[in-house]
Amino acid sequence: MKIVILDGNALNPGDLSYDCIRQFGEMTLYQRTDTEEEAIERIGDSEIVVVNKVPITEKILSACPNIKLICVQATGYNVIDCEACAKRGIPVTNVPSYGTAAVAQFTIALILELCHQIGLHNQSVRQGDWVKSSTFCYWLTPQTELAGKTIGIVGFGRIGRAVGQLAKAFGMQVLAYSRSETDAGREIAEYVDLDTLLRRSDIVSLHCPLFPATEKIINADTLAKMKDGAMLINTSRGGLIDEAALVRALDSGKLRGAAVDVVSQEPMHSDNPLLNCEKCIITPHIAWAPVESRQRLLDCVVENIRCFLAGAPQNVVNL
Repeated sequence: MKIVILDGNALNPGDLSYDCIRQFGEMTLYQRTDTEEEAIERIGDSEIVVVNKVPITEKILSACPNIKLICVQATGYNVIDCEACAKRGIPVTNVPSYGTAAVAQFTIALILELCHQIGLHNQSVRQGDWVKSSTFCYWLTPQTELAGKTIGIVGFGRIGRAVGQLAKAFGMQVLAYSRSETDAGREIAEYVDLDTLLRRSDIVSLHCPLFPATEKIINADTLAKMKDGAMLINTSRGGLIDEAALVRALDSGKLRGAAVDVVSQEPMHSDNPLLNCEKCIITPHIAWAPVESRQRLLDCVVENIRCFLAGAPQNVVNL
């Protein structure tokens, strides 16, 4: 088997090893691939293509007829023309669950940062403000206790439930809005409709996939339904939020703050309205990035290849 990895650096900047994939055949590794022409040249007659964010288009599939399997090193697979792959009988596999604990942990970290602004206070101390202070302590922003507050979780799958469990440990009430309700979910949260969730929640956290039905689910209308002074968290997909509407809600004081790990276009564009919004914390899509979760992801990619070669493909999303 000839195997090509088109953007290895996305998953593995150097702290993991791709040697585990070499067991399946001749492997060629590229750290990044930027154009269709590069992808076509690099795939060549390879039979297995491993990607993270490199689009695999109809043009690429037509130019590379030897492809037999496409492995996405992520949960989301919207970069792949799955319909074109299906027409050719090419399975597309993803990794459905690897970063649940990491993303849930990061979500809580963003909430805590909004509640305490730890980074801001650390910077203030290092600038000498505490040394100059006339009192034993000071705070630059309101400090918020989570106990007794309500968190509304939009999307209550594995990650949403994990966030709910952590929130309960802080003494929070948990509301959930989801396309489906489960007994496991009911043990953690009260299921409600979206309007009720927005109206009752002190914190709204997004954990749903990006589909046409959920695109800009947070917009001017839904923001208006949120509590005055509420906070918004997004560690899911940037397209869930109308970013311009969010900035207006923050600037007007409707929302106290927001924290996002994802934006509508990544890498972030210089004209993104959130970029200069002081009330919004932005991190560069790193909730999934702990080495432990990335190793689990790579291990699953290996198993996806192994199962395919054994004639029993797993985690196939298009056939």
